[in-house]
This record gives sequence, C-alpha cells and structure tokens, in this order.
Amino acid sequence: MSGTSMVEALTLEEREQLDLSQYTVTRPDASYFDIQERIELLHETENSLLLQHREELANYAPSCRQRLEIPTITERMRIPGFYPTPEAWELATEPLFQFEDTVSELAGAYVASRSDYYAECLVRFLDQWAQDDALLEFHYHWTQPQAWFSLESMIFAAGMAYSVVRPTVEGLHEERERVEDWLNRLASVHMEIEGADSSCCNNHFYRRALYAAMVGVLTEDDEMFRFGVSAIYSALHDMTERGAFPLEMERGRRATHYQNYALLYLVPIMEIVHRQGYDIYDKEIDGGTIHDAIDFGMAILEDPSELGDLAPSEQFTDFLKDNQYFAWMEIYRARFGESRFDDFLRSLRPIYNRSAGGYLTFYFMDPDAQEHIVHDEEERQTRAFEGILN
Repeated sequence: MSGTSMVEALTLEEREQLDLSQYTVTRPDASYFDIQERIELLHETENSLLLQHREELANYAPSCRQRLEIPTITERMRIPGFYPTPEAWELATEPLFQFEDTVSELAGAYVASRSDYYAECLVRFLDQWAQDDALLEFHYHWTQPQAWFSLESMIFAAGMAYSVVRPTVEGLHEERERVEDWLNRLASVHMEIEGADSSCCNNHFYRRALYAAMVGVLTEDDEMFRFGVSAIYSALHDMTERGAFPLEMERGRRATHYQNYALLYLVPIMEIVHRQGYDIYDKEIDGGTIHDAIDFGMAILEDPSELGDLAPSEQFTDFLKDNQYFAWMEIYRARFGESRFDDFLRSLRPIYNRSAGGYLTFYFMDPDAQEHIVHDEEERQTRAFEGILN
C-alpha cells in the first residue's frame, strides 16, 4: 500500500483502466438493505427504541399533498462555498436539503407504516422532478464547485430512497420509467465532470460513486455500477498500511473528520455492491481491506495521537456531536455483528442522514444493541471536548 504522498494515489487514467468487467447488476430490485426482511422485523420487535422510532415515522408521516407542492428546481443552480460563506451557503442549500429530507421521510414512512400510499407518493414526487428535467442545469467551475458538490447528495438521496419503495409499487409504470430515466441522465451529466485535484479522487469521488452504484443498480446500467465499484478499488489502492486515506489526511486538523467522512460513503457503496452478490468487503489490495480503514478511523476517533505524523494531534471534533456522520457505523455493525461501536453510538442513536441512507438506525440496528433512546447532550459535548484536549 502507498504512503501519504498525493502522487501515489490512483490516477484518473489508472482508474479508468481498471478491469471491473466481472461486476454487473444482478438484482435491480435489491436496495441497500433487505426491505421486506426489515419490515417484518420492525413489526415483530419489542425493542422500545425501534418501536418509538416506528410510531413516530408512521404517525407523523409527511402529507403527500404538501410534499407534491414543493417546487422543482429547474433554474441553473449556483451555490456559494461553505467555508468562506456559511450563512449564504445555508440559505442557498435550504431547498436542496428539503428535497433530501422529503425523499428520505417518504421512504421511512413507507417502511414504518407498510402503506403503499407513501411509496406511491415518493414515485409521484420524483416524477414531478423528472418531468421538469430538474437539476440538470448547474454552475461548475473548478474554483466554484459547490453546486456540483451539492447535487451529489441529492442524487444519492433520491436513488437510495427510491430503491426502498420501487419493489412494492405495482402501478405507475410510466412514472417509474420517467424517474429512472431522469436519475440515470442526472447521474451521467454529473459524472462527466471529473473535478479538480482536490475533488477528483477523494471523498467527493466516493460521493459520486455512491449515487453511481445505486442508480446503476436501479437502471441496470453496468458501466455506472462499475464506476461505483471503482471507488472501492481506488480507496484500497491509496490506503496506507494502517488504513489511513492519504488525501483525507492532507486536511490537517480536519483529518479525523475526513477519514470518517470517506467511510460515510465507502461503506454504503460496499453494502450496495455486496447485495448484488459480490464479496466486496473481502476485497484486498496490497494486503489491505476496508476493515483496516475502519480500524484506523476508530483509533483516531478515540485518540487523535494515533494520527502520528500524518496530521496534527489537535483535531477539530465538533462533528462528533452530529449523528449524521456515523451512519456508516450502523451499516457496518449490522453486516458484521460487531458491538464495538455501541458505546460510541449510544447517545447518537437514532441516527438519521437525510441523504446517505435516511433512517439508518431504523433500517439497520440489531434490536439487541440498544433498548432506549439516550438524550445525553453532556456526553456528546464531553466527547468533542476531550477530543480537542487529546
């Protein structure tokens, strides 16, 4: 495995030359989790955390009529940068986040209620955007990539939510065809942009790969699906012997955040690929697997001094209070039955990420992992504060 030098990362040309022909879409109706199996568990479980979550999603589900009144975005998107202008960024991204929350909420309401009403509403909602060719126009320049960045999460939010409901919707054939065609066109247009050096091959590449994997499955587009798989190969190639992602380590005092941020997208990609019948979690390149990246990520979350000379030991740790960044842990824990994450997740559950999977605790948590929701803001603040002190 490579060291920390950026020049040792897999180049775009090398990535394009990867032979991924063995990866094809085998189960177009396979979402990122087993929908029916989970619905059955959720309606048989006695776990109070999951029961409370189920009742909240089912009883306070969104109004379909209200959701269908949300205007589509057809004008050319232009979003200011987050770090230089956070307030302007927040204002500009509000309708984008509303879209992501809407699709995630409708998918969650369907799983919680088992009502086709919410599944069909999600299809109709997305169909409105498809009919308007929404989101296909956006501003991009390598110095102003924020609209391009923002669109990534909108695509995988839509794709992942749609994958939850599509198998149960028997009618709406024309609507579903339009939605799937739109998702594929939107992903294709977005993927044509490779990005600058700062975004071609790091976590933003993994974000593009997440929508590519999911939309590739939904539309039976093998080439797009393979783009998603290529992120796994690229990440494993670039990884150090300890499991660090060099391009994320270059973020300095945000290195811990960005190692974790990379996992936020790599792990869902692996789950999507795994559910197509591939042992992707066992994929090894130069002796390294994704498990090394996770072990390293956990080590530096618990003790920033484990970064060694890769990055400063004084790390920004505010993200430790925000449960959306740990959606990947629910997926990985469910896949491998590991309880080592539970102490960390205890005060963060139920975990929700409006774009990268929605209600992750609801969809993945083992009922034996945790019984009750813990409202412990003091623990979250202490965890972040101790991270700064270490």
